[in-house]
Amino acid sequence: MVLRKHLTVAPLLILVLSVFRGHTLTCHPTEYLNGDQCCPTCSAGSGLKMKTPCTATSDTVCEPLEGFYCLYTIEDSCVEAQKHSSCQPGQYISQKGTALRDTECSDCRDGTFSDGTLLTSCQPHTQCQSLDLQLIKPGTASTDAECGEQSSGNVSRGVVGGLVLGVGLAIALVLVWRLKKKKDTERKTNADNPQQKNKNPQEEESEQLQEVSGINKHRDSSSDTAEEKFQVQ
Repeated sequence: MVLRKHLTVAPLLILVLSVFRGHTLTCHPTEYLNGDQCCPTCSAGSGLKMKTPCTATSDTVCEPLEGFYCLYTIEDSCVEAQKHSSCQPGQYISQKGTALRDTECSDCRDGTFSDGTLLTSCQPHTQCQSLDLQLIKPGTASTDAECGEQSSGNVSRGVVGGLVLGVGLAIALVLVWRLKKKKDTERKTNADNPQQKNKNPQEEESEQLQEVSGINKHRDSSSDTAEEKFQVQ
């Protein structure tokens, strides 16, 4: 009976000793218990994660989380990490960050923009004229150009311009018609009076001079005849 009691108590003592022994090994808050030794942790709050757990002959090896890069290392383990820089509107990512290098940003060139949503490249400004739209606000390095429908003022100016052009064309057609009608009338008049056809002021003046000359000649000949009769008498 006594022997049976000793056999029952022995496992309990072993369990208590094991628990007591485990509580005697207390690790630092920045460490974790791995078997019978304390190992340094890789804190996610520091931008780190575990790459290789510790062993009896080596410490824990840490590496940066995704989106972080290492600032300081001891041997092969990263001790301090920092989050990659974020490019601002008006910039684009010219060099993507890695575990060892920060992100590099560059400014957008003239005529392009980046609003911060698509950072791999800068997009060209919208050309409003090519879309038959009116430019409301020019684009900047961080915003696209704003386009809108053509304003009523522009439409009115276009209508007025079209009316002016139409009136001018109508006046020109009327003038051409009147000139043609005048020529047709003159042509008909010349056909009715053939003697006046192709006569100009110079020809009319020449004919008048010839008539005056004929009258003078007739007058001179009449005078000579009268003198001859007087001498005969």
